[in-house]
Amino acid sequence: MAHKVRYKFKGEAKEINFSYSLHQNMHEAVADAEGIDLTQFLQTEQQVASISKDKATVRNFRDTEFVKMGFTELYFLKNGLE
Repeated sequence: MAHKVRYKFKGEAKEINFSYSLHQNMHEAVADAEGIDLTQFLQTEQQVASISKDKATVRNFRDTEFVKMGFTELYFLKNGLE
């Protein structure tokens, strides 16, 4: 099944192809597409995951940090459909 990710980066709407063989999640894919180094972010995210009791905490951390980086309206399109 073909996947695409649609997002806005600093207010500009964009769409990229997505493959799980290249990226673990859509956040890593859009950061790669915009040339953003996630090394420090991934270390911090791992620390948050190690001390949190639920996945929602990690997801909220990720979403908040990506908004700070300039990403909004981040979602998957499957088979080219919303």
